[in-house]
Amino acid sequence: MNPVEDISLLIASFLASLFGQGGGVLYTPLQIWNGINFNNAASTSLFLILITSFSSTLVFRKAHKVDWGLALAMEVPTTLGAFLGGILSHYASARTLGLLLSILLGIAAWFMLRPPNTNVQHMSNARPSRWVWHRMFNEESYKLDLRLVIPFMAAVGLLTSMVGIGGGALKVPLMVLLFGIPLPIAIGSSAFMVGLTATAGLLGHVSMGHFDWQSALILAIPVFIGGQIGSRLSIRLNAQRLSKWFGAFIFLISAISAIHAFTIL
Repeated sequence: MNPVEDISLLIASFLASLFGQGGGVLYTPLQIWNGINFNNAASTSLFLILITSFSSTLVFRKAHKVDWGLALAMEVPTTLGAFLGGILSHYASARTLGLLLSILLGIAAWFMLRPPNTNVQHMSNARPSRWVWHRMFNEESYKLDLRLVIPFMAAVGLLTSMVGIGGGALKVPLMVLLFGIPLPIAIGSSAFMVGLTATAGLLGHVSMGHFDWQSALILAIPVFIGGQIGSRLSIRLNAQRLSKWFGAFIFLISAISAIHAFTIL
């Protein structure tokens, strides 16, 4: 990697951790645009997501923004789906994976650009059930319907792992708009969760021979630095404004990815 590419990844890591992501929404496209095979780009991206996740989680943990119980519970179905996605990617063409990447980013952007609180109110009125999990964290109260959480998280893990995304681009919108989790907690918890998803997805890719260790280790340094800067800034920003920036950011990357996907076709 040349210095320009190192700086690009540092910026990508900064933006990703700012929004509670692992960075795959930029790591995968950047590598593909530099001529790297899609499956190898996805596996390297998942490794870099691990680095970003570790770096930003250190900061969010200190700020008490990571709901550990929530994160671990949601990651059980997600990691199972992610491992399977890493294997299934071996059998998909670069064209298919490119279009899937664009579609997933478009869905994430749509979630975050919708009028807020539409589905949050629905979840808060969920009827008492053994499937409804009441959470109290940092003086915030919210409810999770596990009948929605389990299948949605498994699907997110499977699809995002196939294209080298840790899932933060979809997890944060789902956690805020569908599950009713406060945005600061969703961002902090997602920063930790994407590392677990990426680990499972990476193992699936490695089992299919998709990983270049040497390149990944070199890229880890700027990614770690960017994660530290972005996460420190994130905890100081207004949550509503951050949500709008997040949606606009994801929409832009979705559009660029769609253009690239159609050029492959």
